[in-house]
Amino acid sequence: MTEQPSALAPMMATSAATLPTGAEWSYEVKWDGYRAQAVKSGRDISLASRNLKNITRQYPGVARVAASVDAASAVLDGEIVAIDAAGRPSFQALHHAATEGLSIVYYAFDLLHLNGRDLTGRPLDERRAELRTIVDGSGVLLSDPLPGTPEQIAGAVRALGLEGVVAKQRQSIYAPGRRSDAWIKVRFAKHQEFVVGGFKPNATNFDSLLVGYYDGMRLLCAGKVRNGFTPNLRAQVFERIGGLTSARCPFVNLPSTKTGHWGEGITADEMRALRWLKPQQVVEVSFAEWTRDGSLRHAAFLALRDDKPAKDVVRELSGPPSRA
Repeated sequence: MTEQPSALAPMMATSAATLPTGAEWSYEVKWDGYRAQAVKSGRDISLASRNLKNITRQYPGVARVAASVDAASAVLDGEIVAIDAAGRPSFQALHHAATEGLSIVYYAFDLLHLNGRDLTGRPLDERRAELRTIVDGSGVLLSDPLPGTPEQIAGAVRALGLEGVVAKQRQSIYAPGRRSDAWIKVRFAKHQEFVVGGFKPNATNFDSLLVGYYDGMRLLCAGKVRNGFTPNLRAQVFERIGGLTSARCPFVNLPSTKTGHWGEGITADEMRALRWLKPQQVVEVSFAEWTRDGSLRHAAFLALRDDKPAKDVVRELSGPPSRA
């Protein structure tokens, strides 16, 4: 009996500050978008998010091109990316698909199933070769390995303003649901996902969000996010978090011992004015830097995230600063 394809819990990369070197590694662009698997079975096509939610209706154009791959059945792993009018990937633009000049594309970087065969136990180079043969002419874009040394690649990716680089061991198998050191990601842009654990209320909704990340089973507060909200975005976010109220603070490192200046901690006095939430909603946040005590400086809201479980949110490492 032919095996029917289905989406798998995705393999995840380990965060690092620098790229690994050696002939056993290859390097790809880290695309600034939504991780998604495209599942084709005959004429049926579906898209699954990182947490395996069906997102086919949200991205009908991606579904159409994925349906055109040259295979009776297949499971592709990749990233849904918004390209703005200037030709650059934009995570923020992905949330405003009606924006003039915006294109939604799908970059495939792996092939997990093909015509009844499970490929997850095959080497990455072999999976890539099979992927290349079925996407030609379909409209699915390939996230090909980049030429050059790690230093040259990092420099070129930085110069283009892209998010980062993912290094992958060429002979590695696909490990569903695992964060593997066979894939290493280095972010150049300073933004990542955080879990919302509380907010400071104002007269209508909130003045700022309290966000954090998991260290094992502990949720650590990374600071406040006040900037980046339009009135409409504040209303949207408040609608999402309104049903998550909780009597207890979910952060294990609050109150902090520092004074309550911006990005410098949250005092016991300040905590009396805050409202706590069950740590379930994930948001994308940009920031200038991490302070020495582990707080965000100049944080700004980018978007709500529905494609990543809160428990998967950890502190990401960024690459070394640009020398330019």
